[in-house]
Amino acid sequence: MSGHSTFEPQNGFLKWMESRLPIAGLVHSSFIAYPVPKNLNYFWTFGAILAVCLVAQIVTGIVLVMHYVPNTTLAFASVEHIMRDVNWGWMLRYMHSNGASMFFIAVYIHIFRGLYYGSYKAPREVVWILGVVIFLLMMATGFMGYVLPWGQMSFWGATVITNLFSAFPYVGDAIVTLLWGGFSVDNPTLNRFFSLHYLLPFMLVGVVALHIWAFHVVGNNNPTGVEVKDSNDTVAFTPYYTIKDIFAIVVFLVFFAWMMFMVPNFMGHPDNYIPADPLVTPPHIVPEWYFLPFYAILRAIPDKLMGVLAMFGAIGVLFVLPWLDTSKVRSMNYRPLGRQFFWIFVVVCIGLGYLGGKPAEGGYVLWARIFTVYYFAYFLVILPVLGFIEKPKPLPASINEAVLAKHGDSAAAEARA
Repeated sequence: MSGHSTFEPQNGFLKWMESRLPIAGLVHSSFIAYPVPKNLNYFWTFGAILAVCLVAQIVTGIVLVMHYVPNTTLAFASVEHIMRDVNWGWMLRYMHSNGASMFFIAVYIHIFRGLYYGSYKAPREVVWILGVVIFLLMMATGFMGYVLPWGQMSFWGATVITNLFSAFPYVGDAIVTLLWGGFSVDNPTLNRFFSLHYLLPFMLVGVVALHIWAFHVVGNNNPTGVEVKDSNDTVAFTPYYTIKDIFAIVVFLVFFAWMMFMVPNFMGHPDNYIPADPLVTPPHIVPEWYFLPFYAILRAIPDKLMGVLAMFGAIGVLFVLPWLDTSKVRSMNYRPLGRQFFWIFVVVCIGLGYLGGKPAEGGYVLWARIFTVYYFAYFLVILPVLGFIEKPKPLPASINEAVLAKHGDSAAAEARA
């Protein structure tokens, strides 16, 4: 999609470098002259926002590691030391902890955008699958990072989640022992999680690079879901979309800053400000908010093994989504029935997040079961069947035609006013 580089070096050094390592040409063809559909809206800026979040998490994490001690007797105190004694330590810690929440807010919007506009459909299956791999790596990194402060919720969250693997027959106990590094959650567990929490973000960078490479090969999807026909459908990425991305990033950073400076502990749990005590179980053990929908699915099923399989299946089904949706039309803008079921799905996901933070009793469990059924039915029943029974709206002949029609309607409306 990006084609051969048209970059022309302007001085001798650049000509010399370009003939040996054409980095400037790669950047020019991928991020400057790269042709982008001219109708992309602000939902397409979340890719750039996620890149900023990833860089912020890695940079703040590297500095925090210089002061953190991965030992069960010292971890909690080292976090307090960072907050109280390290220059700007409180800001770095809040930037890192709230940055995880910002990362997941952005990635959930990014995923729902992909679901709404059909960005998983051919020829973008590999782009989508790499995105799901990124999501899994984020979840693993986030879970292990939540354990590191070694507060009450860190310890008991690690105990509950790692114990889930014991549900698997034959290999479950061996997996749990491997994760723990012993016969209970203790110092070896903390060291394992610390090591992996530091490693996984760099693996994440590699998969993100593949993700970007993959969509540069097949090109961006767009709100119409119509493929690019010719140069009239596109504009250069720079300056048109770099300006749009920069504006969206600034707005997002304002929200991030408000969270970090005004309500830094809003997303956290108060029990995590109590040192871990294996002898005192918190009355209600919950993971971080971004795991709550999957936690609700886990608890909605009374059988432990089936609950664990459902929890992992809720993410695993995303890998095969490109082959489950049988509709020939990508964008829900042109699928009236699909759009209604999609918004119900969004409400269900938010509802599962709410229920995951509530006690597993009474009406909370009943609603969690209803929402869990709809969650899986959306992918396994609704999307496959809709492709055969739904009558989509007529698609525009090209992206350019859709843009001109939209602006023409706006001009006509202004003229009537």
